[in-house]
Amino acid sequence: MKLRLFSLIAVFAAFSVYSTMVILDHGYTGFMELAMTGAWATQVFIDLCIALVLFALWMFGDARERGLPFWPYFIAILTTGSIGALAYLIHRTIREGSHAPAPAPGPATA
Repeated sequence: MKLRLFSLIAVFAAFSVYSTMVILDHGYTGFMELAMTGAWATQVFIDLCIALVLFALWMFGDARERGLPFWPYFIAILTTGSIGALAYLIHRTIREGSHAPAPAPGPATA
């Protein structure tokens, strides 16, 4: 659990910093210009959209099942892409760790 949480936070932080640098250099909608430069760029953009829609559909049921908020993360996915998805996974992992079941008692000693 700790390794998973650390990994998620590390990827979230690194990708957020990199994304911020790209946005500062090329603007928030700079990806749209790139996505239209060729067939591969368009394919990658469409692929990302499909993956994020599938993640959001999974997240809807998962959030409901776990009692986690859905809408803030859905809006974050719409505005920040994978950063919103990573934020949900971090929240889910933290919540999962705070509700960990107590360990089963070991054999009784006499």
